[in-house]
Amino acid sequence: MLRIILIVMVLVMTEPIHLLAGPPEYEAMYDRPSGPLRQSRSVVLARKGIVATSHPLAAQAGLDILQKGGNAIDAGIAANAMLGVVEPMSCGIGGDLFLLYWDNKTKKLYGLNASGRSPFDISRAEFARRKLAEIPLEGPLNWSVPGCVSGWEMSHERFGRLPLAEILAPAIATAEEGFPVTEVIAGYWAGAVRKLSHWPDSKATFLVDGRAPKFGQIFQNPRLAKSYRLIAEQGADAFYRGPIAEKIVAFSQAHGGFFSQRDFQEHTANWVAPVSTNYRGYDVWELPPNGQGIAALQMLNLLEPYDLASWGPGHSEYLHLFTEAKKLAFADRAVYYADPAQADVPLEALISKAYAKKRGKKIDPQKAAADVRAGALKLQQGDTVYISVVDQDRNCCSLIQSNYYGFGSGVVPGDVGFVLQNRGALFSLDAQHRNTLEPHKRPFHTIIPAMVTRQGRPWFCFGVMGGDMQPQGHVQVLVNLIDFGMNVQQAGDAARVRHLGSATPTGKAARGVGVLNVESSFSAEVVNKLEQKGHVVRRAHSGFGGYQGILIDLQTGVLHGASEPRKDGQAVGY
Repeated sequence: MLRIILIVMVLVMTEPIHLLAGPPEYEAMYDRPSGPLRQSRSVVLARKGIVATSHPLAAQAGLDILQKGGNAIDAGIAANAMLGVVEPMSCGIGGDLFLLYWDNKTKKLYGLNASGRSPFDISRAEFARRKLAEIPLEGPLNWSVPGCVSGWEMSHERFGRLPLAEILAPAIATAEEGFPVTEVIAGYWAGAVRKLSHWPDSKATFLVDGRAPKFGQIFQNPRLAKSYRLIAEQGADAFYRGPIAEKIVAFSQAHGGFFSQRDFQEHTANWVAPVSTNYRGYDVWELPPNGQGIAALQMLNLLEPYDLASWGPGHSEYLHLFTEAKKLAFADRAVYYADPAQADVPLEALISKAYAKKRGKKIDPQKAAADVRAGALKLQQGDTVYISVVDQDRNCCSLIQSNYYGFGSGVVPGDVGFVLQNRGALFSLDAQHRNTLEPHKRPFHTIIPAMVTRQGRPWFCFGVMGGDMQPQGHVQVLVNLIDFGMNVQQAGDAARVRHLGSATPTGKAARGVGVLNVESSFSAEVVNKLEQKGHVVRRAHSGFGGYQGILIDLQTGVLHGASEPRKDGQAVGY
């Protein structure tokens, strides 16, 4: 019997899209020294498998499934389910899921969009009647149907091996028996006490005597264990057509929400074609909108004409160019990215080299741009978990899953044991916007799985989480690897920047040059040079995402795993 070599990587992060400019609980995120001056730990090397995640218990759950004979999808679901227990502010079955999967038999990359849609009964008129100019970040008005469980079902039916009950067993046991809360996660939790206290079921589920569990405290979630057990026994029907859906809909109708049974019964996930650009001989793959993955492809296209290697990491000229490329890509993001089933999205044009050449002329090497508009294109009609898996046949899985803001909408709808996401807050209420709120429509999405192939073979599975940081992080990690020659651990350890202030897909306009947040290890000289070009630079201690990465050495077959020090996690292998 052939021996199977598998690797699984899981990344989780609370995903407040306005981390440093949002409500107080998101500004109070746990600070951790960031952007280390030296490599923080050794690269983890293994031949059979690696699991890298933001929580050690999730890494172990995935590794155990691999050692029991499970395959890539099995281990990914097991790790995802465990993270829903131990890092509930970041992910869970109340959120959405996206997936990239490389099938080596057909030499084809598949994409799965398991994001949910708005309720059939919702309308912009209802928000106008309530005199709301924006969709609230908390409460039931921002709900879209959670797609996570449908993503588990579709991927498991197509590629899985072990029974779902066996896959979910470790997470069920941990939810019932309890687990010690880790350091960074304890900080996330503490920042959400006000939000959770507003709703009795949220308070009863996630607070202990009205407080967040502390670092090292044992926390149990028997309500989530019950929901997991129903899914293990009945499959996705328990969530979309059974008792879980019934509880969510009843809660929604009792608290001014818009959900009906029809929303859950007619929810579908979809297999979609991934998209890519070639960057210096490496094919970088993302999913098409309604996500923002193509922003990373646009940025790479804009950077490719420049000799970044001659500058090196942390150089002010590179950081200036990166920031200006981000502004151009995000200007397009604000206008064009939306649900392609209900809006015109000029996808091929946006990620083309010709378009990048034209847009690149707008970059001034000496001055930060203050007013960046979307390109003119002809239209065609028409906080997060990351998991990567490779087997000995070089089948690869890249999966991502999230609640959006920390603890999503803040609402646990009854005794189900999980919060519902607040993805609907990313709709625009502008009737002319492509991402405008409409019934049964997918909102703009921030979570993006990625994969890199080289010469037709999988090479790198990775992610950098955190709302608007995600495409910015994808690009910085790839430049570190490809242009600057870093190893997989250094590529994530290296200090990062995050530009804030672009126009958003909800219709908010950008003002001025924005703010360029930089990590503490950038020198004063670099900061001064950026300021001389007109950038508004601010040193920050959080908000730069959470990276995990696994690279496949195409010559030796050895797996290189990495987990950055900004999170509680680790990479483990066998």
